[in-house]
Amino acid sequence: MYEAFYHLSGLPFQLSPDPRFYFASQSHRKAMAYLVYGLNQGEGFVVVTGDVGSGKTTLLGRLLAGLDTKKYLAGTVVTTQLDPVGMLRMVASAFGIGAPEDDKASLLRKIEQFLLAAHKAARQPLLIIDEVQNVPVRSLEELRMLSNFQFQHRSLLQTLLVGQPQFRSTIASPELEQLRQRVTASYHLGPLDEADTRGYIEHRLRMVQWKGDPEITDAAFSRIYRHSGGLPRRVNTLCSRLLLYGSLEGLHRLDETVVDNVIEELGREVAETEGGSSPGLSFAAPAGTARGDESTDLLARRVGILERYVHAHEQTIQKALAMFSEYLATQEQAAEARPEGRPAAREDNGHDDKPNG
Repeated sequence: MYEAFYHLSGLPFQLSPDPRFYFASQSHRKAMAYLVYGLNQGEGFVVVTGDVGSGKTTLLGRLLAGLDTKKYLAGTVVTTQLDPVGMLRMVASAFGIGAPEDDKASLLRKIEQFLLAAHKAARQPLLIIDEVQNVPVRSLEELRMLSNFQFQHRSLLQTLLVGQPQFRSTIASPELEQLRQRVTASYHLGPLDEADTRGYIEHRLRMVQWKGDPEITDAAFSRIYRHSGGLPRRVNTLCSRLLLYGSLEGLHRLDETVVDNVIEELGREVAETEGGSSPGLSFAAPAGTARGDESTDLLARRVGILERYVHAHEQTIQKALAMFSEYLATQEQAAEARPEGRPAAREDNGHDDKPNG
């Protein structure tokens, strides 16, 4: 909706990771350098950790998009709580190795045959384990055992482990000393600093043909940074709502007051959701606000926002109403076509609808 108001070619702040919007911040450039260095080693484990929403998946997508597919053969596993055999099955599936019912010995044999075939074709298999913090220690040990597959003293498999910060404690445990010794590169992806947060926002806006409308003030950028902590996902959430708010209010200049209003609304929605109320637009006065003119002004403003939102989606709403009217008409015609006194067909649910007793 707001992209039309601001004449943007798309949505710049979607929450789903998109490598096209990759922004090379200082932290992301260092992480990419470590990844490239690790891949050039051609063996062992490369570890990348970062907080939720720090951009790990986007970084990973950027890496994969730039891989030479004639040289690398990548397979990705997004894990839950997998036991060792379950992990082997997921590895086989990631590389397209058909082994749905095989036992552990057969799985290992098929994986080794696949790795040898890839080596003969001069391709380096790269196994990517995402959300690795969820992998049990026994399954991590199984991954280490896969790294033992060699040909002429050359490892046949390289593994990239991507996860949240708690994995750093996991891999430091004594049980994983042998795996830790095979880590060729490791990097923790931190949040953006204030300058990179602004650069990130402007980069994503430019990707959708932003021409300076809306104008975002220096103080607004600072507010966004302080509220988001420099985490890209939080930045996306706040900026998406900021542009929506600005379009509903008809604003072409977004300052710190506008950002504060959006932050307040987001905070209120979270509080209402946690308290059991329905999320969405709230018409209640903020906590501590006196009843009277101030709360009446707030209510009027939000009613205005809702009215503009409905107006902007008028075509969609009218289409939905037309579809519903058509459905009702169909049901009425079906009822008229039934013989008089005959009830509509009812799906038998296997229960006796007669009252007890």
